[in-house]
Amino acid sequence: MNDDVLFRTGGRAAHIALNRPGALNSLTHDMVLRIDAKLTEWEHDPAVETVVITGEGERGLCAGGDIRAIHDDARDGDGSTAAAFWRDEYRLNARIAHYPKPYVAVMDGIVMGGGVGVSAHGSVRVVTERSRIAMPETGIGFVPDVGGTHLLALAPGELGTYLALTGAQIQAADALLCGLADQYMPSASLRSFVDDLAVLPVREALGRHVQDPPPGELAGRRGWIDSCFSAGTVEEIVQRLLVQDGPAPKETAETLLRKSPTALKVTLSAVRRARRLGPLERVLDQEYRVSLACLHAPDLVEGVRAQVIDKDRNPQWSPATLAEVTDADVERFFAPLGDRELGLADAADITEEVAW
Repeated sequence: MNDDVLFRTGGRAAHIALNRPGALNSLTHDMVLRIDAKLTEWEHDPAVETVVITGEGERGLCAGGDIRAIHDDARDGDGSTAAAFWRDEYRLNARIAHYPKPYVAVMDGIVMGGGVGVSAHGSVRVVTERSRIAMPETGIGFVPDVGGTHLLALAPGELGTYLALTGAQIQAADALLCGLADQYMPSASLRSFVDDLAVLPVREALGRHVQDPPPGELAGRRGWIDSCFSAGTVEEIVQRLLVQDGPAPKETAETLLRKSPTALKVTLSAVRRARRLGPLERVLDQEYRVSLACLHAPDLVEGVRAQVIDKDRNPQWSPATLAEVTDADVERFFAPLGDRELGLADAADITEEVAW
């Protein structure tokens, strides 16, 4: 039996445990389908009052989707395998966002990419001193997905733009500041907290364990982040960073210049468009268009090769510079898909938020 994801119920709570610790609990298509099926079952089970998701192993909740499988499909296949995975994954992300029972995500350790998708859309999102949260897609020639551009578009000021473009990892306090999490507790409290969910309402269980987080970093950097990342183009963002005082802005500029130029420009456009699109479903529809376009652009295959497969950390981006990526190049990533659209916005039946 496939044990990549484990399910159990106890008392008033049902549990999802991502169980690929050797792969940092990265999501496969089968895992997505099995989680969705269990959510359907538990939605209609009156004995289940709360759903909890955790990650097995010591390293984190989930490092993302199975990017090697996507790489292989983009390089050697026709893209249909990746497209089917994303279609079901994004539908799961939307379902989590509107799940009619409290959905508690334990965002301990590494939570990146697809891991954000199965956690940060939940109604209760718990971080710890071990949390490392990021949307690092521009480093592999890809663009934040799983509703990430929706979440980041809602962050205060230009913090979401900063995180989307740089792929920076943030810890607990900064995740709270950016709206990617709701509550902090020490990792030592997690076992007791999860046990309490079996016998207590969510609010009471949280009350036993929630604390104030250690200080973060982003609040003190808001000045230059908002000033620089409000620019209209990636080139102007880089130029503004280079003339700021202090080493951090210049290091950020250097970080950006190592990312895929195409992915940076498409990501900036995606986040700005997400602000105007409104509901998550519309943004996921947009992200599906962008993701499929990435399958047919050279940087995704090259980025995964350099960062994940060969690990030479020396991707050869094409085009190689920001100046070579035209507005028309960017616009192609947002082109309508016709009968291949995800169609979540058209089918959406948005329920009110869970009052737990």
